[in-house]
Amino acid sequence: MEALNYHHLRYFWHAAKEGSVTGAAEALHVSQPAVSTQIRKLEEALGHELFDRKGRSMELTPEGRMVLGYADEIFQLGRELEETARRGLDGRPMRLGVGLSASIPNLVAFHLLEPVFQQDDPTRVVVREKSTDLLLGDLSTGSLDVVLADMPIPPHVNVRAFNHPLGSSPVDILGPPLLAHRLREGFPGSLEGVPFVLPTEGYTLRRSLEDWFHREGVQPSIFAEIEDNDLINVLAEAGGGLFAAPSIITPDIRVRYAVEVVGRARGVREDFFVITAGRRLRHPAVAALTRAARSELSEALSAEVSS
Repeated sequence: MEALNYHHLRYFWHAAKEGSVTGAAEALHVSQPAVSTQIRKLEEALGHELFDRKGRSMELTPEGRMVLGYADEIFQLGRELEETARRGLDGRPMRLGVGLSASIPNLVAFHLLEPVFQQDDPTRVVVREKSTDLLLGDLSTGSLDVVLADMPIPPHVNVRAFNHPLGSSPVDILGPPLLAHRLREGFPGSLEGVPFVLPTEGYTLRRSLEDWFHREGVQPSIFAEIEDNDLINVLAEAGGGLFAAPSIITPDIRVRYAVEVVGRARGVREDFFVITAGRRLRHPAVAALTRAARSELSEALSAEVSS
Protein backbone atom coordinates (compact mmCIF):
# COMPACT_ATOMS: atom_id res chain seq x y z
CA MET A 1 0.00 0.00 0.00
CA GLU A 2 1.28 3.49 -0.82
CA ALA A 3 2.02 5.94 2.01
CA LEU A 4 -1.12 7.14 3.75
CA ASN A 5 -2.27 10.56 2.58
CA TYR A 6 -3.33 12.45 5.71
CA HIS A 7 -5.07 15.06 3.58
CA HIS A 8 -7.47 12.35 2.44
CA LEU A 9 -7.83 11.15 6.03
CA ARG A 10 -8.79 14.64 7.20
CA TYR A 11 -11.62 14.84 4.66
CA PHE A 12 -12.86 11.40 5.70
CA TRP A 13 -12.70 12.38 9.40
CA HIS A 14 -14.85 15.47 8.86
CA ALA A 15 -17.39 13.52 6.80
CA ALA A 16 -17.62 10.88 9.53
CA LYS A 17 -18.06 13.50 12.27
CA GLU A 18 -20.57 15.60 10.32
CA GLY A 19 -22.45 12.57 8.99
CA SER A 20 -22.50 13.84 5.41
CA VAL A 21 -20.37 15.15 2.57
CA THR A 22 -22.32 18.40 2.73
CA GLY A 23 -21.45 18.95 6.38
CA ALA A 24 -17.79 18.11 5.76
CA ALA A 25 -17.64 20.51 2.81
CA GLU A 26 -19.06 23.32 4.95
CA ALA A 27 -16.63 22.59 7.80
CA LEU A 28 -13.65 22.49 5.42
CA HIS A 29 -14.83 25.38 3.22
CA VAL A 30 -14.45 23.31 0.05
CA SER A 31 -16.84 21.90 -2.55
CA GLN A 32 -18.78 18.68 -2.06
CA PRO A 33 -17.14 16.99 -5.07
CA ALA A 34 -13.73 17.74 -3.54
CA VAL A 35 -14.71 15.93 -0.34
CA SER A 36 -16.13 12.95 -2.25
CA THR A 37 -13.00 12.68 -4.37
CA GLN A 38 -10.65 12.71 -1.38
CA ILE A 39 -12.69 10.06 0.45
CA ARG A 40 -12.77 7.85 -2.66
CA LYS A 41 -8.97 8.11 -2.96
CA LEU A 42 -8.59 7.09 0.70
CA GLU A 43 -10.86 4.09 0.15
CA GLU A 44 -8.81 3.07 -2.88
CA ALA A 45 -5.57 3.38 -0.92
CA LEU A 46 -6.90 1.31 2.00
CA GLY A 47 -8.74 -1.21 -0.16
CA HIS A 48 -12.03 -0.90 1.74
CA GLU A 49 -15.24 1.08 1.47
CA LEU A 50 -15.52 3.30 4.52
CA PHE A 51 -19.14 4.40 4.14
CA ASP A 52 -22.43 2.72 3.29
CA ARG A 53 -24.00 5.27 0.95
CA LYS A 54 -27.80 5.22 0.83
CA GLY A 55 -29.06 8.26 -0.97
CA ARG A 56 -27.81 11.28 0.94
CA SER A 57 -27.22 9.37 4.15
CA MET A 58 -23.79 7.98 4.99
CA GLU A 59 -23.10 5.35 7.62
CA LEU A 60 -19.67 4.08 8.56
CA THR A 61 -18.86 0.50 7.62
CA PRO A 62 -17.02 -1.65 10.20
CA GLU A 63 -13.79 -0.73 8.40
CA GLY A 64 -14.84 2.93 8.48
CA ARG A 65 -15.36 2.83 12.25
CA MET A 66 -11.93 1.29 12.67
CA VAL A 67 -10.31 3.96 10.49
CA LEU A 68 -12.16 6.71 12.38
CA GLY A 69 -10.75 5.44 15.66
CA TYR A 70 -7.22 5.64 14.29
CA ALA A 71 -7.91 9.06 12.77
CA ASP A 72 -9.06 10.39 16.16
CA GLU A 73 -5.79 9.33 17.74
CA ILE A 74 -3.66 10.56 14.83
CA PHE A 75 -5.16 14.05 14.90
CA GLN A 76 -5.04 14.16 18.71
CA LEU A 77 -1.31 13.42 18.53
CA GLY A 78 -0.97 16.12 15.90
CA ARG A 79 -2.56 18.67 18.22
CA GLU A 80 -0.26 17.61 21.03
CA LEU A 81 2.75 17.98 18.71
CA GLU A 82 1.67 21.50 17.76
CA GLU A 83 1.26 22.50 21.41
CA THR A 84 4.64 21.06 22.36
CA ALA A 85 6.37 22.71 19.41
CA ARG A 86 4.80 26.10 20.13
CA ARG A 87 5.79 25.88 23.76
CA GLY A 88 9.35 24.91 22.91
CA LEU A 89 9.69 27.64 20.31
CA ASP A 90 8.22 30.66 22.03
CA GLY A 91 7.91 29.65 25.71
CA ARG A 92 4.14 29.92 25.83
CA PRO A 93 2.43 27.63 28.37
CA MET A 94 0.98 24.30 27.29
CA ARG A 95 -2.80 24.32 26.86
CA LEU A 96 -5.14 21.88 28.61
CA GLY A 97 -8.79 21.84 27.53
CA VAL A 98 -10.89 20.41 30.37
CA GLY A 99 -14.53 19.43 30.15
CA LEU A 100 -16.17 19.52 33.58
CA SER A 101 -19.36 17.53 34.05
CA ALA A 102 -22.05 19.81 35.48
CA SER A 103 -22.72 17.27 38.24
CA ILE A 104 -19.26 17.73 39.80
CA PRO A 105 -19.13 20.42 42.53
CA ASN A 106 -16.78 23.30 41.81
CA LEU A 107 -14.77 22.60 44.97
CA VAL A 108 -14.18 19.03 43.77
CA ALA A 109 -13.16 20.33 40.35
CA PHE A 110 -10.60 22.68 41.92
CA HIS A 111 -9.37 19.85 44.12
CA LEU A 112 -8.79 17.64 41.09
CA LEU A 113 -7.21 20.39 39.00
CA GLU A 114 -4.96 21.78 41.75
CA PRO A 115 -1.96 19.56 40.81
CA VAL A 116 -2.09 21.03 37.29
CA PHE A 117 -1.81 24.57 38.65
CA GLN A 118 1.10 23.57 40.89
CA GLN A 119 3.30 22.11 38.12
CA ASP A 120 6.71 23.62 37.53
CA ASP A 121 5.93 23.86 33.82
CA PRO A 122 3.08 26.37 33.32
CA THR A 123 -0.16 25.10 31.80
CA ARG A 124 -2.99 27.27 30.54
CA VAL A 125 -6.20 25.54 31.63
CA VAL A 126 -9.42 26.16 29.68
CA VAL A 127 -12.51 24.74 31.44
CA ARG A 128 -15.93 24.17 29.88
CA GLU A 129 -18.85 23.01 32.00
CA LYS A 130 -21.72 21.08 30.36
CA SER A 131 -23.51 17.76 30.62
CA THR A 132 -21.26 14.72 30.22
CA ASP A 133 -22.91 13.79 26.90
CA LEU A 134 -22.13 17.16 25.31
CA LEU A 135 -18.59 17.21 26.67
CA LEU A 136 -17.87 13.82 25.14
CA GLY A 137 -18.91 15.24 21.78
CA ASP A 138 -16.38 18.05 22.22
CA LEU A 139 -13.75 15.51 23.24
CA SER A 140 -14.32 13.50 20.06
CA THR A 141 -13.77 16.57 17.86
CA GLY A 142 -10.53 17.45 19.65
CA SER A 143 -11.69 20.71 21.25
CA LEU A 144 -11.11 19.15 24.69
CA ASP A 145 -8.17 17.13 25.98
CA VAL A 146 -9.97 15.52 28.89
CA VAL A 147 -13.38 15.24 30.56
CA LEU A 148 -13.81 15.07 34.34
CA ALA A 149 -16.98 13.18 35.24
CA ASP A 150 -18.68 11.35 38.09
CA MET A 151 -19.66 8.45 35.85
CA PRO A 152 -18.04 6.40 33.08
CA ILE A 153 -18.93 6.95 29.44
CA PRO A 154 -22.71 6.35 29.13
CA PRO A 155 -23.51 3.34 26.90
CA HIS A 156 -25.78 5.42 24.66
CA VAL A 157 -23.00 7.87 23.75
CA ASN A 158 -21.37 6.73 20.51
CA VAL A 159 -17.86 8.18 20.80
CA ARG A 160 -14.47 6.51 20.84
CA ALA A 161 -13.10 7.43 24.26
CA PHE A 162 -11.56 5.73 27.27
CA ASN A 163 -12.41 5.74 30.99
CA HIS A 164 -9.62 6.23 33.50
CA PRO A 165 -11.08 5.70 37.02
CA LEU A 166 -9.63 8.04 39.62
CA GLY A 167 -11.29 6.44 42.64
CA SER A 168 -14.15 7.09 45.01
CA SER A 169 -14.81 9.49 47.87
CA PRO A 170 -17.00 8.73 50.88
CA VAL A 171 -19.98 11.05 51.29
CA ASP A 172 -20.78 13.19 54.34
CA ILE A 173 -24.12 14.66 55.43
CA LEU A 174 -23.80 18.30 56.47
CA GLY A 175 -26.03 21.10 57.67
CA PRO A 176 -26.32 24.25 59.84
CA PRO A 177 -24.36 23.85 63.12
CA LEU A 178 -27.28 23.74 65.56
CA LEU A 179 -29.24 21.29 63.43
CA ALA A 180 -26.15 19.15 62.79
CA HIS A 181 -25.34 18.96 66.52
CA ARG A 182 -28.90 17.92 67.38
CA LEU A 183 -29.05 15.20 64.71
CA ARG A 184 -25.73 13.48 65.45
CA GLU A 185 -27.28 11.41 68.19
CA GLY A 186 -29.18 8.53 66.62
CA PHE A 187 -27.79 9.20 63.12
CA PRO A 188 -28.89 8.17 60.53
CA GLY A 189 -32.31 7.41 62.05
CA SER A 190 -32.41 11.01 63.26
CA LEU A 191 -32.83 12.17 59.64
CA GLU A 192 -36.47 11.06 59.55
CA GLY A 193 -38.61 14.01 58.45
CA VAL A 194 -35.68 16.47 58.52
CA PRO A 195 -35.47 19.01 55.65
CA PHE A 196 -32.98 17.82 53.02
CA VAL A 197 -31.72 19.43 49.81
CA LEU A 198 -31.06 16.91 47.03
CA PRO A 199 -29.48 17.17 43.58
CA THR A 200 -32.00 16.96 40.76
CA GLU A 201 -33.07 13.69 39.13
CA GLY A 202 -30.42 12.10 36.93
CA TYR A 203 -27.47 12.92 39.16
CA THR A 204 -25.50 9.88 40.33
CA LEU A 205 -25.35 11.17 43.92
CA ARG A 206 -29.13 11.61 43.96
CA ARG A 207 -29.69 7.94 43.15
CA SER A 208 -27.07 6.83 45.68
CA LEU A 209 -28.66 8.88 48.46
CA GLU A 210 -32.16 7.60 47.73
CA ASP A 211 -30.86 4.02 47.89
CA TRP A 212 -29.14 4.80 51.18
CA PHE A 213 -32.31 6.31 52.68
CA HIS A 214 -34.15 3.13 51.70
CA ARG A 215 -31.51 0.84 53.22
CA GLU A 216 -31.47 2.81 56.47
CA GLY A 217 -35.25 2.98 56.65
CA VAL A 218 -35.40 6.77 56.90
CA GLN A 219 -37.21 9.35 54.81
CA PRO A 220 -36.08 12.98 55.13
CA SER A 221 -38.39 15.74 54.02
CA ILE A 222 -37.12 16.86 50.60
CA PHE A 223 -36.98 20.62 50.97
CA ALA A 224 -35.63 21.34 47.49
CA GLU A 225 -34.14 19.70 44.38
CA ILE A 226 -31.37 21.81 42.89
CA GLU A 227 -29.09 21.30 39.89
CA ASP A 228 -26.36 23.73 40.95
CA ASN A 229 -24.15 22.17 43.64
CA ASP A 230 -22.94 25.50 45.00
CA LEU A 231 -26.52 26.74 45.42
CA ILE A 232 -27.26 23.62 47.47
CA ASN A 233 -24.48 24.61 49.87
CA VAL A 234 -25.64 28.22 50.08
CA LEU A 235 -29.22 27.17 50.77
CA ALA A 236 -28.10 24.84 53.55
CA GLU A 237 -25.95 27.60 55.07
CA ALA A 238 -29.04 29.81 55.19
CA GLY A 239 -30.88 27.16 57.20
CA GLY A 240 -32.57 25.35 54.32
CA GLY A 241 -31.70 21.89 55.61
CA LEU A 242 -29.12 19.14 55.20
CA PHE A 243 -27.17 18.17 52.11
CA ALA A 244 -24.56 15.61 51.02
CA ALA A 245 -21.03 16.20 49.71
CA PRO A 246 -17.91 14.15 48.94
CA SER A 247 -15.74 13.91 52.05
CA ILE A 248 -12.62 15.07 50.17
CA ILE A 249 -14.04 18.60 50.20
CA THR A 250 -15.78 18.49 53.61
CA PRO A 251 -13.07 20.62 55.33
CA ASP A 252 -13.40 23.32 52.64
CA ILE A 253 -17.21 23.26 52.78
CA ARG A 254 -17.27 23.60 56.58
CA VAL A 255 -15.09 26.73 56.40
CA ARG A 256 -16.69 28.33 53.36
CA TYR A 257 -20.35 27.77 54.23
CA ALA A 258 -20.24 27.62 58.06
CA VAL A 259 -21.85 24.17 58.19
CA GLU A 260 -21.00 21.07 60.23
CA VAL A 261 -20.97 17.32 59.65
CA VAL A 262 -23.93 15.33 60.91
CA GLY A 263 -22.47 11.96 59.95
CA ARG A 264 -21.16 9.83 57.12
CA ALA A 265 -23.47 8.05 54.68
CA ARG A 266 -21.86 4.64 55.04
CA GLY A 267 -21.76 2.72 51.79
CA VAL A 268 -22.37 5.80 49.62
CA ARG A 269 -19.55 6.72 47.25
CA GLU A 270 -18.97 9.49 44.75
CA ASP A 271 -16.94 8.10 41.84
CA PHE A 272 -14.69 10.22 39.63
CA PHE A 273 -13.30 9.55 36.17
CA VAL A 274 -10.91 11.09 33.70
CA ILE A 275 -12.12 10.44 30.14
CA THR A 276 -9.76 10.87 27.19
CA ALA A 277 -9.93 10.31 23.45
CA GLY A 278 -6.81 8.13 23.53
CA ARG A 279 -6.09 5.02 25.52
CA ARG A 280 -2.95 6.51 27.08
CA LEU A 281 -2.65 9.61 29.27
CA ARG A 282 -0.23 11.45 27.03
CA HIS A 283 -0.74 15.01 28.28
CA PRO A 284 1.65 15.54 31.24
CA ALA A 285 -0.87 17.72 33.07
CA VAL A 286 -3.54 14.99 32.85
CA ALA A 287 -1.05 12.42 34.10
CA ALA A 288 -0.20 14.65 37.08
CA LEU A 289 -3.89 15.20 37.85
CA THR A 290 -4.59 11.48 37.69
CA ARG A 291 -1.71 10.48 39.97
CA ALA A 292 -2.65 13.02 42.64
CA ALA A 293 -6.38 12.23 42.55
CA ARG A 294 -5.87 8.48 42.80
CA SER A 295 -3.56 8.92 45.77
CA GLU A 296 -5.93 11.24 47.65
CA LEU A 297 -9.07 9.22 46.95
CA SER A 298 -7.32 6.02 47.98
CA GLU A 299 -6.34 7.64 51.29
CA ALA A 300 -9.90 8.89 51.84
CA LEU A 301 -11.35 5.39 51.47
CA SER A 302 -8.60 3.85 53.62
CA ALA A 303 -9.35 6.36 56.38
CA GLU A 304 -13.02 5.46 56.30
CA VAL A 305 -12.30 1.72 56.54
CA SER A 306 -9.96 2.21 59.50
CA SER A 307 -12.35 4.54 61.37
